[in-house]
Amino acid sequence: MKFLSIITSEWVIIDAMNKPNPTNDAVELLAPARNCDAEILTPAAIGFVASLHGQFNERRLKLLKKREEFQAGLDQGELPGFLEETRGIREGSWKVRPAPADLLDRRVEITGPVERKMIINALNSGAQAFMADFEDSCSPTWANLLDGQINLRDAVVGTISFEHPQSGKQYALGEKVATLIVRPRGWHLEEKHMRVDGVTISASLFDFGLYFFHNAAALLEKGSGPYFYLPKLENHLEARLWNDVFVAAQEMLGLKTGTIRATVLIETISAAFEMDEILHELRDHCVGLNCGRWDYIFSFIKKFRNRPDFVLPDRAAITMERHFLKSYTELLIKICHRRGAHAMGGMAAQIPIKGDDAANAEALAKVRADKEREANAGHDGTWVAHPGLVPVALAAFDAVMTGPNQLDVLREDVDVSANDLLKVPQGAFTVASFRHNIRVGVQYLATWLGGNGCVPMYHLMEDTATAEICRAQLWQWLRHRVVLDSGEVVTPELFDRIFCETMISMQSKTACGGAADIQMDLAAKLFSQMVKKESFDEFLTVPAYQYLD
Repeated sequence: MKFLSIITSEWVIIDAMNKPNPTNDAVELLAPARNCDAEILTPAAIGFVASLHGQFNERRLKLLKKREEFQAGLDQGELPGFLEETRGIREGSWKVRPAPADLLDRRVEITGPVERKMIINALNSGAQAFMADFEDSCSPTWANLLDGQINLRDAVVGTISFEHPQSGKQYALGEKVATLIVRPRGWHLEEKHMRVDGVTISASLFDFGLYFFHNAAALLEKGSGPYFYLPKLENHLEARLWNDVFVAAQEMLGLKTGTIRATVLIETISAAFEMDEILHELRDHCVGLNCGRWDYIFSFIKKFRNRPDFVLPDRAAITMERHFLKSYTELLIKICHRRGAHAMGGMAAQIPIKGDDAANAEALAKVRADKEREANAGHDGTWVAHPGLVPVALAAFDAVMTGPNQLDVLREDVDVSANDLLKVPQGAFTVASFRHNIRVGVQYLATWLGGNGCVPMYHLMEDTATAEICRAQLWQWLRHRVVLDSGEVVTPELFDRIFCETMISMQSKTACGGAADIQMDLAAKLFSQMVKKESFDEFLTVPAYQYLD
């Protein structure tokens, strides 16, 4: 295999003598060369990723085709249900492999992008774990991805530091840091800057492969391990693919099966019906499931987008107490604890509010109530997006948990049917929410196009998942001509009028999160086009990705 690697400021062809699983494929890196990237894009590392691509990309593409077939069935009136062919797995008495020592207590996990200062702050936050994110909170520019890999490598070996360019403030790791977990991008995404034999590779394999190759040995040496969060899975066959990737990756580096440990985000409606099966496929590697609430709501809208009886009301009205969400979280706890796996709670989007004590107290009260609900339901831990929320979440779980987790809370009282998971919540369709969806969707997309995927907005931390809800909900309301609280029917003409009015009100750069005018113009154009299209784009970021460097 021939590889393109960085020497100075140009790409050159070099030979990889010690590459794993050599093939005859040509590897192309289609990005500007930076000297620092040579530390990550070594011939052996590129060979490792290319080998994973060669073994698994064809299966990945077939599984993505199955997603299309599943969607076609839903569009024809079918509904998801528990699989009859896997009943034996659901009724069996098997368990997952026990968690390693540094993943036994996960009562608070903080999440954030792989930006250098944020990594340091998150690891120092007092949370038990930090999920470093290449996915929903990361704008996948080439520089962000490669810098993220460098930052994580430095974090693993303990040398990561940062000096703020304006203030000169120094950032470094403290004595006690959170356990590191990494989230690669989902199976549906590709990394356009790397091709193998002319085929663009999976973003999942790119993110996973580089991090695992460079850090597995160092993590094991320090008593931890290569831990991952797996996003956007839609069924147990996609979990099987990840398991086979893990087995192959461990074999190529001479590591034992079970060295890799993963937590799966249950953030699609189809995956909610296959939680037992997903755990079973990954039972040697999986330590838990997570309630990815925002993507789950997005999935519910997206999958039933063509059904007028599945139209969801205002985003703000879709709380975790709603029957379909409460059912899904309680079923997740029951399944996980029966199998010896952690049941992780979801993200509270609130962030601390400076300069307004009353508003800050209200925000913290919402976080506290959310985390108390999760702890009392039996979750083993939860997510926060800001270091300032770690003490609030920690106090909620400390008040309930007497040990490192709640695996003994079996929730045998829970009996969830398919109808429970599919019960559509009722509520209003308001002009205020319509405008808010436009504001958040466009402003988020503008900052994402500018290279920032984690954006504080209106006292909430927005990422791709919440922006997707905004976009999908507007599309759904428009398609089904819902009647707003003003008495107006949502039509293309009404959307255009409100969209224009809302954009005019957002001309201030402060309101736009600092996005440049050119990014705002492009974001407005893309967002409007996607909302008004007859067909639905599966993911907001897929058509937008072409505009990233």
